[in-house]
Amino acid sequence: MSGTHLGMPSFPEAARDAVHDPTLRGNLRHATHTIRDKRARAVAELDDWARLREAGKRIKDHTLRYLDRYLVRVEEAVTAAGGTVHWAADAEEANRIVADLVKATGESEVVKVKSMATQETGLNEALEAEGIRAYETDLAELIVQLGGDRPSHILVPAIHRNRGEIRDIFRSEMGEWGRPAPEGLTDTPAELAEAARLHLREKFLRARVGISGANFMVAETGTLVVVESEGNGRMCLTLPETLISVVGIEKIVPTWRDLEVFLQTLPRSSTAERMNPYTSMWTGTTDGDGPRTFHLVLLDNGRTDTLADEVGRQALRCIRCSACLNVCPVYERAGGHAYGSVYPGPIGAILSPQLRGTGSEIDASLPYASSLCGACYEVCPVAIDIPEVLVHLRERVVQGGPAVRQGNRVVLKPARGHAAERAAMRAARWAFTHPGALRAGQRLTSRTRRLHPRTLPGPGRAWSGSRDLPEVPAEPFRDWWQRTRDGKDGAK
Repeated sequence: MSGTHLGMPSFPEAARDAVHDPTLRGNLRHATHTIRDKRARAVAELDDWARLREAGKRIKDHTLRYLDRYLVRVEEAVTAAGGTVHWAADAEEANRIVADLVKATGESEVVKVKSMATQETGLNEALEAEGIRAYETDLAELIVQLGGDRPSHILVPAIHRNRGEIRDIFRSEMGEWGRPAPEGLTDTPAELAEAARLHLREKFLRARVGISGANFMVAETGTLVVVESEGNGRMCLTLPETLISVVGIEKIVPTWRDLEVFLQTLPRSSTAERMNPYTSMWTGTTDGDGPRTFHLVLLDNGRTDTLADEVGRQALRCIRCSACLNVCPVYERAGGHAYGSVYPGPIGAILSPQLRGTGSEIDASLPYASSLCGACYEVCPVAIDIPEVLVHLRERVVQGGPAVRQGNRVVLKPARGHAAERAAMRAARWAFTHPGALRAGQRLTSRTRRLHPRTLPGPGRAWSGSRDLPEVPAEPFRDWWQRTRDGKDGAK
């Protein structure tokens, strides 16, 4: 199962099926409303939330501006602390590096901390092709893996599942992956959590290789940080002999003091907690404590291209809190799978088309997967103006896709889809630059208004199916103005 899910239908087509699934909509509505209400209360406790938000934005913007310098500093610090740094230009290279590192240990199993970066690269599938089995240890990721499913939320990957579905998955699938579910397992949260704990414990104790991502990297010391709520991450980060961390190059913060800001804003925005139950930090290797070997794989995979876009680069501020998903009316109804990416919701609608380009049907449609209500911007703890980037990317799609280098030339990729929109804009431009033709068209439209349909034909039905088309007036405005004003006041 690819981490990018390319080849999926466009968002409108995928969402059409999702909105007709009452179980899915019920699960999403209950979960998102619960999380966002708790978040609002947690944020309201801080009098300086607006200043923290602005500080987070400035720290991220500063880091992105000098990213080349901070990346070199991270490499130097990690190396000095006993780690090894690898550079991966794309998903394929990152997966190859990790697979080679695992094979070098002689192991055929790895345990994993929840990681968006490795989902993005499709690491689990790449390791499986090399004969290596990866076990997800985050509870929600475990549910997704056992169910042969895909994540649908950044914070709660199994948000589309209810307790009854999870119980059935545990009963039928746990035995194929290790310790089976207890007899008579019910759907109570305590029993489900205990079943997962027993199932995972043997994997933690047996594993010799752990794989993680990181929420942050501190440039001045080369320290990596993982925040979580369950403790599984800490088990993966401390018990194995070898630790491999795959981290996007944008996850850097310059100093420990900068980290203080995000350790306040991230938990409140994601889990609505004042602080994360588990905040694990490690710097290279230490004799007698934790893994003996540490590898850091720095992942680009489209981030450098995104950084070159003055409007779109703000998406790289994202700290993966998922607050924007929980307030988005589109996500609440369509769910995460319709986005065709490991990054669903509003942030996915701007991040995926930049990391992957807009050449596919799904990526060309994602900037349109929004009502532009602005709720996502209001809750973002690093002030990403998602509506601004959505409009910017829509312009890119209509104009012909992203700029790409071909030899010594920079050209636009051919646009896919939205041909009718471009044709309509060209027709409107011609009409507005030919006043005589515009007036004749307005008069013709008014005189034939009784013959006009109530809905639009063809693809237009999707818009007019739930809206009334505006009534055409009996006479054009210009004719009315000339008749009532007798051609005065500048009427032409």
